[in-house]
Amino acid sequence: MASSTGQGGIQQLLAAEQEAQRIVNAARNEKLARLKQAKEEAEKEIAEYRAQLEREFQKKVSDSTGDSGANVKRLEQETDTKIAQLKIEAERISSDVVSMLLKYVTTVKN
Repeated sequence: MASSTGQGGIQQLLAAEQEAQRIVNAARNEKLARLKQAKEEAEKEIAEYRAQLEREFQKKVSDSTGDSGANVKRLEQETDTKIAQLKIEAERISSDVVSMLLKYVTTVKN
């Protein structure tokens, strides 16, 4: 009778060990499933964030290229205006500059 009780106890221990192993395996599988789900969610969030940044970048590029045409025209107008002002000023003082140069060239100092 003692041997049958011992055998029953061993059988109980084996059954408990198998049950514990099943529980551990189930927990491990659930953990792996959660990790896989978290990885997929993270990849999805990364893709969404990357797409958002790309949209913002494309918007900035299109905004800046649209403005560059206006800036080029504005700069060309300003440059043309300044060139015209310099030509007028040069014409105004050119006779004075020629006179001054002739004076210094023809004046002899001892």
